[in-house]
Amino acid sequence: RMLARLRSAAVIVGTLLLLSVTAAVMLVVSLVTLFQTRRFCAETIAPPVARAALWLAGVELVVQRSEPWPEQQAIYVANHTSSLDLFILIAMKLPNTRFFMKRRFLLLLPLGVIAWLTGTFFTPPQTDRSKRVACFEAAERTIRRSGESVFLSPEGTRVTTGKIGPFNKGTFHLATNLQVPIVPIFIDIPRAINPGKGIATKAGRVIVQVKPAISTAGWVLDDLEQNKDDVRDLFVAYLAQARQGRSDHIGDATTERAA
Repeated sequence: RMLARLRSAAVIVGTLLLLSVTAAVMLVVSLVTLFQTRRFCAETIAPPVARAALWLAGVELVVQRSEPWPEQQAIYVANHTSSLDLFILIAMKLPNTRFFMKRRFLLLLPLGVIAWLTGTFFTPPQTDRSKRVACFEAAERTIRRSGESVFLSPEGTRVTTGKIGPFNKGTFHLATNLQVPIVPIFIDIPRAINPGKGIATKAGRVIVQVKPAISTAGWVLDDLEQNKDDVRDLFVAYLAQARQGRSDHIGDATTERAA
């Protein structure tokens, strides 16, 4: 038990040092280039750092996908069960993608600095509806103009019950307005190593399945609730398949060992 505590402390300290150095490097690069290097920070600096953080925690990341990453703009969505999810998603190097993150994480230096320099959209709490709507509208204008992709967690928070939580409508409102495909990502973290809302991760393997893109062509706002529920049903099915040890017909999927 003492060894486990010492290991957890070492992982936390090592990760904080890693993030601090990364934030400093990104800040210097951004200042020198007058903040024109968002993609460089997000796609060149951040992914190996995330993989290193997973390695420190003893986490092997296996990514399975049956299709190449979309060449066009897309909205990536995933279930959210753990504090590990952020490192997993960054390690995957989603192409030309911005993230949404709760605004309060800006206060967690150096994570807030890294998120800011990589173009993250910071969302107000769900209790402040007017500010949330304004945040999503501003984000939509930005990615519509830039053609960038975006990642959102429809659950909006870490769900540690072992189930798929309720989905919020913001993701699907955005997808309907932009008419771009949704790419589901199912993150399967064994409960034995999942830190949930904590940070004490145990060593083990995490399997991530990138599912086929869902077309939103023809989606209208009148069908928002139905489309939201349909996509959530897919994640419920992914979870059931993972529990049964099935691979959801991955078959000849490309497998990438990211860490």
